[in-house]
Amino acid sequence: MHTEFLMGNAAIAMGALAAGLNVVSGYPGTPSTEVLETTAKQNNGEIYVEWSTNEKAALELAAGAAYCGARTMVTMKQVGLNVASDPLMSLAYIGVKGGMVILVADDPGPISSQTEQDTRHFAAFSKLPCFDPSSVQEAYDMIQEAFAYSEQYHTPVLFRPTTRVCHGYASITVKDKIEYVVNKPEGFQKDSSRWVIFPKLSYQNHIQIEARNEKLAEVFSSYEKNKIIPSTNTTCKKGIATHGISFSYTMEALHDKSAPRILKVATPFPFPESLAVQFLTDLDEVLCLEELDPVIERELTYLCGKYHLSTKIRGKLTHDVASAGENSCDSVAANLAAFLGWKQPEPLQLETPPELPVRPPVLCAGCPHRASFFAVKEAMKGKKSVFCGDIGCYTLGNAMPLDMVDTCLCMGAGVNITQGIGKIEPDTACFAFVGDSTFFASAITGMVNAVYNQANMTLVILDNSTTAMTGHQPHPGTGKTMMGQVVDKVSIVETLHGIGVKTVEVVNPLHLKEAIACVKRVAAQDGVKAILFKSPCAVLIPSSKPAEIDESKCIQCKKCICTLGCPGIVLQNGKVQIEQALCTGCGVCTQVCPVSAIGGECHA
Repeated sequence: MHTEFLMGNAAIAMGALAAGLNVVSGYPGTPSTEVLETTAKQNNGEIYVEWSTNEKAALELAAGAAYCGARTMVTMKQVGLNVASDPLMSLAYIGVKGGMVILVADDPGPISSQTEQDTRHFAAFSKLPCFDPSSVQEAYDMIQEAFAYSEQYHTPVLFRPTTRVCHGYASITVKDKIEYVVNKPEGFQKDSSRWVIFPKLSYQNHIQIEARNEKLAEVFSSYEKNKIIPSTNTTCKKGIATHGISFSYTMEALHDKSAPRILKVATPFPFPESLAVQFLTDLDEVLCLEELDPVIERELTYLCGKYHLSTKIRGKLTHDVASAGENSCDSVAANLAAFLGWKQPEPLQLETPPELPVRPPVLCAGCPHRASFFAVKEAMKGKKSVFCGDIGCYTLGNAMPLDMVDTCLCMGAGVNITQGIGKIEPDTACFAFVGDSTFFASAITGMVNAVYNQANMTLVILDNSTTAMTGHQPHPGTGKTMMGQVVDKVSIVETLHGIGVKTVEVVNPLHLKEAIACVKRVAAQDGVKAILFKSPCAVLIPSSKPAEIDESKCIQCKKCICTLGCPGIVLQNGKVQIEQALCTGCGVCTQVCPVSAIGGECHA
């Protein structure tokens, strides 16, 4: 054993490696991404690592390996579990042979997600055990135990860290490599009575799953990470029930005070019923501090009814705790003070810090997506149009002055929403914007639907040759894999032609005149057509010489600012200036300036 300073996601990856991991697959999504990336960096070649095309593919691949006795891990964020939910629900009935951990990182806040979805509900819905770590050290230890439970009970298990566990850092104790478990899969053994999901098998397995979960509720009542911390005040009839990072916040708030009885829940499903009843006995009131939904609160309320306990359960449902958003040390301290009758903590009197510059979310300087949006906007000026967006950094195209994202729901949805709008408003020019990675992940089926059902729409693929939003991971169109292999690229153009899209044009968006002309030409056609704006992410290529403004020509019309919204173009003392540290020399502003006052050449 030795000590390392690790991010939570890195600790989870190291714990999985110590547990004898054979296969890891996933789809990138903050706050989960670094788990798979750390595994890949630590891989000595004996582990198969894959960024899959989407979460469904990742889960099904891992399931197949687990059928063979491999220890497998799948990584995703909370909304990714929606994509994987179809195989998840059936896999819960089929089970696995090797240990299989499905890591789903929840994002209270939300900080970088569409929703505050709580994976603990999915655990109960799918009837799968769920592990909920409260610290970096516990995440490292717990994932090893999760593999053991999975293998012992022949079931996949959910592992649910949240953002502050995933991205927190701590010095933790980890195993030396000589202590790692070595798992050698025995291979797939044919047995249709086990691996083929028929209604009769599902019925029989459902009975067994319910019995197993009753047993696990008792087993989890003795699991060391579920625990009761006795009160330091024997006369106190109040208790605190908590979990995850909120447990750490609670202990920090109570460290120098008389503490009530505390229930720490590490396995929200199956709920540790016997332990919880022991905790509730003789208490008058309990405050539940949890993220995101009142899962513990509802379980304790149910147990009070089941066992005829008079304990009053408080939390989100009683409006004693905020119903949305993430918890913090300060919010938990305030909740505890109100519940326990303490004096509210005095805010620290600190010097007023200098005001930070206002930096609204915006596309990077030099981002080719800005040029793509501008080209479509210019081409469709004066025409009734709708622009359906998607999940990716290009969602930032909604910001002024571009204002080019009218809808955004979930990955791949823009393609189908465009079709729905077009059916109701046939006089509207309907566009769907999607990134290259998202095209492979979830837009292809929508395009098949468009062709089959004779939609009238234009697909705009913003191809920057990477998965930019989550940290530049490879995808099928990049020609690289996480195993370091160079493979044939999957062609977006050929894929579109293959599913029946006859008009597919490719243009560099940084060449504005060509791009605008392309949009006008393609959009004028009836039926399903596509434009592929192809230019690499500005972060991945060397910057060119920054643009310069010739003040003798500049008429201060500010068209460059008012039409592009590039952070590399700023106003200083009322004059337009180029921020040299930000400008990549993409050349788009030189093409927009009506008096050719901006010098520089497009590096495309």
